[in-house]
Amino acid sequence: MQVKDQHASGVAARVLPDSGEAGTFSEVPAWREVGTGWQPLHGGFRGAGYSIEWHDFMARRELDWARSFHPGGIELCLNLEGEGFVQGNGERLTFSSNTAGFYRCDAEPLTARRMAGQRHRFLTVEFTAAFLERQLAGAKAILHPLVRAALDGNAGPVVALPPARLTTAQQQLVASLRQPPVYAAAQPVWSQCKATEMAVTFLIQPLPEAELFCTRQHRLAQERVAAVRARLQRAIANPPSLEELGREIGCSHFYLSRIFSTHTGQTIPQYLRQLRMDRAAELLRAGRFNVTEVALEVGYSSLSHFSQVFQETFGCCPGLYPLATSTQKPVARLRKLARRQSGSGPGDRD
Repeated sequence: MQVKDQHASGVAARVLPDSGEAGTFSEVPAWREVGTGWQPLHGGFRGAGYSIEWHDFMARRELDWARSFHPGGIELCLNLEGEGFVQGNGERLTFSSNTAGFYRCDAEPLTARRMAGQRHRFLTVEFTAAFLERQLAGAKAILHPLVRAALDGNAGPVVALPPARLTTAQQQLVASLRQPPVYAAAQPVWSQCKATEMAVTFLIQPLPEAELFCTRQHRLAQERVAAVRARLQRAIANPPSLEELGREIGCSHFYLSRIFSTHTGQTIPQYLRQLRMDRAAELLRAGRFNVTEVALEVGYSSLSHFSQVFQETFGCCPGLYPLATSTQKPVARLRKLARRQSGSGPGDRD
C-alpha cells in the first residue's frame, strides 16, 4: 500500500514551477503512470537549483526513466530497491538494491530504464551547474571528471562508474529527507544543506595524493564490501569460504568480516542467507522448479534445512509459497471462515 508522505502536498506547491509551465521541460509525463509513487520533496530545479524527489512504485512494465532528466542537469540517485540502468556514450551505470550513482544529461540524450515487475524505491537529487558552482566553490580541482566537465561546459563522461554501495548512514539520510526533523519554516534551509552534503559526499573525487588517510581507508573498505557482494552473487550455490574471500580481496578474513558488518549491518553469512532466500523465492514464484530443485539451485543439500530457513524468512514452508506468506495467511483464514458461515460444509477446515 502506498503511504503518502506527510510533507508532500506542501512541498509539491514549492516545486510546481518545475512541473509543467508551457514551453518548459516537465517531469510530469515521465511519472504520470506511477501516480503518487513520484513525490517532489524539496527545492526546485529551476528555482532553487536542486530538486529532491522520492519514488516508490511497482513497475507494471518497463519504465522509460530518462524522460524525467532535466536537460543540463546532474542527477544523483540513491537506489534502495529495484533494478535499473542509465546509459550514454557506450557506458552503462547499473543500479541494484542499496547502490548510488550519478549521471549528466548533456546534449546527447541518455537511455534509462526501470525494470518491469519490481518494486522501485529510490531518491534522486538533481543539480543545476550553477548550484554546484556556488556550493562547491574552491573544490573544483577535486570534483569527479564528469562534474568538472559539466561545470566547464566541456564534453566528457555522462555516467559515473562504478556505482557506490549505500552505507547505513546514507540510507538513514534518505529517511530523514522524507520526514525532515526540523520545523516547516526551516526546511528550505535544511534541505539545501542536505543537498550540498550529498554533492560533497558523492560528486567529489580527490586526487590520490590529496586523499586523506581516513578517507582512503573508508573508500577501500567500501570497495572491498562491494567486491564481497558481487562475488557472493556470482557464486550463490557454491560460495567461497571467508578465508578464500579474504585472499581474493587482499585482506584478512577477520578484517573483511568486520568492515562488512560495519558497512551493511549484516555479517557475511547473514548476507549470503538473504541472497539465497531472495533467489529461492524468485524461483518458486516463477513456478518452473519444485522445492527440491530450488534448494539445490541456491546451495542447500539438505531439504529440511532449506525448509527451516525458508520458514523463518517468509513465514511459510516453501511448498506453500507464495500462497501462504505471513501477510496472506490472515486473508486465507478470513475466506475460510466466511465459507463456513455461508454453509460451505466441512471441506473448508484449517
